[in-house]
Amino acid sequence: MPRTQSRRRTRSRGKRTLAIGLAALALAGTVLLLLRPDAAPIRTSTAPTAAAVKLLLDGPYAARFAGELSASKQGYFSSRIELAGQPDPDFVQTVARQHAIGVTSGQKFLLATWRGAPVTAFAASFLDTSVAIFTLEGSGLRRPVDLVGKRVGYRRASEGDVVFDAMMAQLGLPRSQITKVPDRDSFEALRAGEVDAVIAAIDEQPDPSSSAFVKLNVIKPQDYGIHVPGLVYFASNALVHEQPSMIADVLQGVIRGWQFTYADYARSVPVLAGTGPARLNPERLKFELQQQRPLVLPTGGRIGDYDESRWRTLRDILLFAKLGEEDVPLAQTVNYQFLRDVYRRSPDLAAPGAWSEEK
Repeated sequence: MPRTQSRRRTRSRGKRTLAIGLAALALAGTVLLLLRPDAAPIRTSTAPTAAAVKLLLDGPYAARFAGELSASKQGYFSSRIELAGQPDPDFVQTVARQHAIGVTSGQKFLLATWRGAPVTAFAASFLDTSVAIFTLEGSGLRRPVDLVGKRVGYRRASEGDVVFDAMMAQLGLPRSQITKVPDRDSFEALRAGEVDAVIAAIDEQPDPSSSAFVKLNVIKPQDYGIHVPGLVYFASNALVHEQPSMIADVLQGVIRGWQFTYADYARSVPVLAGTGPARLNPERLKFELQQQRPLVLPTGGRIGDYDESRWRTLRDILLFAKLGEEDVPLAQTVNYQFLRDVYRRSPDLAAPGAWSEEK
């Protein structure tokens, strides 16, 4: 055999022997590692689980949050959404800190953005204010002009207080000739004759089955040209920028939730009555749903929709009430694109057939 060929075979055998030796050494090292009592467990790679996003309600479970409750109970959210009632004086900032989604009044939202809360509104829950002025049916007080010279119970700096003043100013009625009585905005105060009218939310009035029920006249500010967003959906700016698909998912879910709520009370009321830590009274729940229906499903409108004119009106009346200064423009705090995109992708959501008839 030639000497050169012999050297090649010797080198080849040496490489194989070295490779086998290294493999054996590695195996031995692995065995020794596994036999150590403090050896770390072997980790298997798993796909990361998407973190849940909180949907916080500014108040306890009630009819005004029926769309969100229905969406959660019926599984209309495709992402992991944790629903929670979390009334909080600093509600908007709380939502921002938790990188969450929230539902609160348009007034509370806008004032918080002026104070620097990093949040963006993306749809309406109540398309108009739920505030109204109530008088006893037999009082003869049926129009705003009838309230001149009368006593009106209210809460200071509340949505009702601001909306009432704006309505009277727009109608050119003398607010100085109206006696506003603070902390007398209850229907008990109205029945007792302590005031001639009260400013309250429509879902607060007594229902016919209540012992406190009394026939009432209702004066609605929107009937006199005051249109402002009632309840609005909003999210932290971080969530809007980092997870826009989550916003779209929640919006589509609550639209379907409101559709379910108003399609058939016989189906939706039992579902809603069983939500939350305490059962809601079915009859009371149905009454409240009926009262707020025009705010959620206006004639010719779409669920969740709002327009810039409503926001401008709200801004103007808050400035008129001297409750704040507009440090952040509306264009930076209100988004219309999420709503447009959801309805464009799912045109069936705008179809009114499911709730066109009262049931």
